Amino acid sequence: MLRDTWGELVDAAADLLLGGCCAGCLRPGRVLCPTCARELPTGGRPAWPDPVPAGLVPPWAAAEYDGVVRALVIGHKERRLLGLRGPLAGLLHQAVRAALASSEAGPVVLVPVPSRPGVVRARGHDPMGRVTARTARLLRHDGYDVTAMQLLRCRPGAVDQAGLGASARAANLAGSMHCPTELLRRLAARRTHARIVVCDDVVTTGATLRETQRALEAVGLEVAAVAAVAATRRRRPTGGARGLSSSDPTD
Repeated sequence: MLRDTWGELVDAAADLLLGGCCAGCLRPGRVLCPTCARELPTGGRPAWPDPVPAGLVPPWAAAEYDGVVRALVIGHKERRLLGLRGPLAGLLHQAVRAALASSEAGPVVLVPVPSRPGVVRARGHDPMGRVTARTARLLRHDGYDVTAMQLLRCRPGAVDQAGLGASARAANLAGSMHCPTELLRRLAARRTHARIVVCDDVVTTGATLRETQRALEAVGLEVAAVAAVAATRRRRPTGGARGLSSSDPTD
């Protein structure tokens, strides 16, 4: 608990140096003002993309990728507003709880979608890895037997996803992730017969989540569900082909 509190103080100090206003409404002061915090949704809901990638396990999200939630995701990921980890973990926590609600009790492993090493270096932190770890702590406080483990690594070759549609994203990501033997061995030593929940910030086309699921299943792990902070609203552009809005995430 002391380490958690110290981490939150460090995050807050960093935000005072780098920020100084609410990520949601730009009001001077806290990185998330009380008004915007009260607007955050509660509970989790199914978040199926359209079209659904074949074989994708049930995806759950706490919010739509819009408004204050979108500002939190971008502020944490791209502007390094570290104090937003807590609110984002709170949202992911709701999505994970919804995903686990209908399943049997037992150990749970949260696996964050990995980012490419170059992206992590450029950002100076691993947003999804840290949010997932904090989410696991919240779930343990609820009584769940849960841990967060970064089981996957990215292979070189995938390009930036910005502007790619569903089929192009799937082709770009095919075979792009793997689970190293040492990480699989670490999981076997710590958790047996655990439910695996893949965690991400935003559900877009589902291509990234499906590739994450494939990489875990390739080494014999069964993925129970996907949980995300938010999900995009799919829009049908002129011409009838489905695509993504310009505000969709690029990971």
